[in-house]
Formats: sequence, structure tokens, C-alpha cells
Amino acid sequence: MTKANIGLIGLAVMGQNLVLNMERNGYAVAVYNRTTSTMREFVDAHPGKKLLPTETLAEFVQSLESPRKVMIMVKAGGAVDAVIEQLTPLLDKGDLIMDGGNSFYRDTERRAVALTEQGFNFMGVGVSGGEEGALWGPSIMPGGPQEVWTKVQPILEAIAAKAPEDGKPCVSYLGPRGAGHYVKMVHNGIEYGDMQLIAESYDILQHALGLQPAELAEIFTEWNQGELDSFLIEITATIFKRIDEETGQPLVNLVLDKAAQKGTGKWTSQDAFDLGAPIPTINSAVVGRILSSLKSERVEAAKVLGSGVDAAYSGDRDALINAVRQALYASKISAYAQGMALLRIASEEYDYNLDLGQVAALWRAGCIIRARFLNHITDAFERNSALPNLLLDDDFRQAVQERLPAWRHVVQTAVGLGIPVPAFSASLAYYDSYRSARLPANLLQAQRDFFGAHTYERTDREGIFHSSWE
Repeated sequence: MTKANIGLIGLAVMGQNLVLNMERNGYAVAVYNRTTSTMREFVDAHPGKKLLPTETLAEFVQSLESPRKVMIMVKAGGAVDAVIEQLTPLLDKGDLIMDGGNSFYRDTERRAVALTEQGFNFMGVGVSGGEEGALWGPSIMPGGPQEVWTKVQPILEAIAAKAPEDGKPCVSYLGPRGAGHYVKMVHNGIEYGDMQLIAESYDILQHALGLQPAELAEIFTEWNQGELDSFLIEITATIFKRIDEETGQPLVNLVLDKAAQKGTGKWTSQDAFDLGAPIPTINSAVVGRILSSLKSERVEAAKVLGSGVDAAYSGDRDALINAVRQALYASKISAYAQGMALLRIASEEYDYNLDLGQVAALWRAGCIIRARFLNHITDAFERNSALPNLLLDDDFRQAVQERLPAWRHVVQTAVGLGIPVPAFSASLAYYDSYRSARLPANLLQAQRDFFGAHTYERTDREGIFHSSWE
């Protein structure tokens, strides 16, 4: 083996598993890590593989066939810039750098412009699926020059997850510059919302009905056989089954209720605010994690304000379980409608020219939000590529309307019992607001004109107006 087909920098677990995925699919891979011992341990642990170990970046670059293809898998932020800065003096014009980390799309936009000016090719490549996905097939979201995409298309298609419905690889060219990392960011934002909705479902069932993890495992396993079939529902059922070996208790009950975050959900919320795109379910999920981090403060507040369910639920047990299932599905539709609408607005603002049906299709397998449900989203955009919102698609409209009574019942029940359901509430409020031909924003604008002379428009004539309200 003389030259490698592709090289990868950064041998944490994700990087290692992507290397093994590439090698398993027939590619020789050069590997480099800042800590040489990590690289050596990795290569030594996989004898007989088509791996080229390199101890310096210069050796790494020289080991690659030309034009070179380099994937960077290091921590987002300054580490990516540092690697690029060290790498570019060693490359030739026309070589390709791919950032496969969770980079902020604006950093990708900046790097794309700078590297293009220097004569290099650059792609921001979103990768979702965690450690297992990296090894056996992730969902891959590439952005950059389309002519460059064709050079790496065979490799990325080979290592990507394959959709169970048609066997198509879950990777597609998405658009220029930061398009890939933007789509990955919104994917993660939707993931935040989906996880928060599932957590709230769990909270209702355990507090309103007193269900224990073993019972919840059965319920979520059953849910995963139907419309809620998804990776997140599947792993939730598995989590409820796990017993702590030391205590004999369900392990989920011993996990501290503080949820961490790496920032991608927050980025989604921040950019949506900048674009004027309403994504309340995702926003509530970000806030939910922030609130969870205030553990000690919440414990003290509970002593003062009281804690726990404010009243006992006296209704039918099975009926509430079924209502929560329906409310979860309706809320999921609302959350995805928000996320896809954000992608549509961003695509227009940033000239990404995203195909939203294609985006949903590449999320069908490999990624964290993979679900049977995504096929329906692809179908909706195939029926109408200009669909402004999923809620307007006939199938989704009917699905929500059928579940609306159960959805309202669950939110009302939770609020009445004192169980916090910010994502369920936000999802329902989005639906009700989006379908309101008239909102109370007329009063907001009148207030703005009152105290700041911000003017207003009228319903009965054209023009811009200001009134003396006193």
C-alpha cells in the first residue's frame, strides 16, 4: 500500500469509527492524531487493516494520493482553525479539506470563503449517528462546491447509512458553503425538541399515573411498533429496562436530573431569532435543559414553593396513556414543522437552495432523529416542493386534527396537576397560533405606537399610521 485514498485527522471515538467504516468499505485511510500514542494504539489494535499511521502532518499529507482528501474530526471551534492553519502550508492547490465535526455554520461559511481564496477546496460535512453510526453508517450532511462533492461522493455514499425502505444512502449534496452544517444544526435542534417531548411524556406517566420504569418500558416498546417508531423511542424503552447492578434499582431513577448541552440547540434558537423563524418547541427544549442545570436552586425552591403533583389524577389510566401517545405524535409533527420551516427560511436567506424532501430523506437512517415518520415528510414535499409548512399538508393536517382532543387533554391535565410540560405546551401553542387568522398582535402594535410612535397598519385601508392615543 503506497498512498491512501483519504486521510482523517482526530482519533477520538467518532474519528476512529469513521476510519474503520471507510476501511471496511474498501478505502485505504491515512490517520493522524496530535497525541501520537493514541494513533499508535488505534492502528495496533486493528492489524491487517488498510491504515497508514503517520506521526507528523507532513508525513500525513505525503501519504495521500493527489488530489488529497482530508477529513478533520476535532472539537468544534478554535481546534478546527488550528488544524487548518497547520495543514494548508503542506497541501497543494485544489486539495480538499472536509470538516466533519459539529462546527457552527457561520464558522464554516468563514472557512469556506478563506480557503477558496487560497485555492483550496473546503466542505462542511455534518455527521450524525453517534459512535455506532460512525462505525456502521451515519447520516451525512455535506455542504460546499457541488463540483467538489462529486469527488468524495463515492466514499461518503459507501460509508453512509442505508435507508431501510429503498436502500438509498443517507447522504446528499445539500448546498454551498455552510449548508451542510446548517442542516446538521437544525437536525440537532429538532433532536432537542424530540427528546424534551419524550421526557415530558415520561414525566406525565410517572407522576400522574405512578408508572414505574418496568411498566414504562412496556409502553414505550409498544409505541415503537407504531407511528412513533424511532431510534429515540427505542432507546427510551431500553433505558427503562436497565437495572443498576449495585443497588438493584432502575438505573434511570438514579441519574441526576441535570441535562447537559453542547450548544447546537442553542445555536438553532439563536439563528431562528435572527431570521424571524418561530421554533417554540426547540426553544422550550433549550430552556428546559438550562432549567435542569439549576439543580441546587430548584431543590431549595421546592422547599419554599412545594414540590410534586398538586392533585391526584382520577381519570382512566389506559385512556391517559393513549392520549399521551397521541399528543406526543401531534407535538412531534408540530416540532418538525417548525424545524423544516426554519430550513426553508434559512435556505432563502443564505442562498442554500435546500431540497427539504431530500433533507428528510437523508435523516431516515443513521442519525439520532431517524424515524418512520420522516418518510411522510419526504412524501409531503414530493407532493408539493413549495410547501411552506408541514401542517398544511393534507396528511399531516388530518393526523393533527384527529389527535387534537387528546393533545389538549394531555396539556390541560398536566397543567392542572402541576406537571411542567413546556415542549407539549409550546407545540400546541404553535399550532393554534399558526392557524389563527387574527392574533392579538394588533394590541401589541397599538401599545408600541402609544409609547414609541412606532406606527401601525390598518385592516381597512392602505398606508402607515400613527395616532395620539390619549
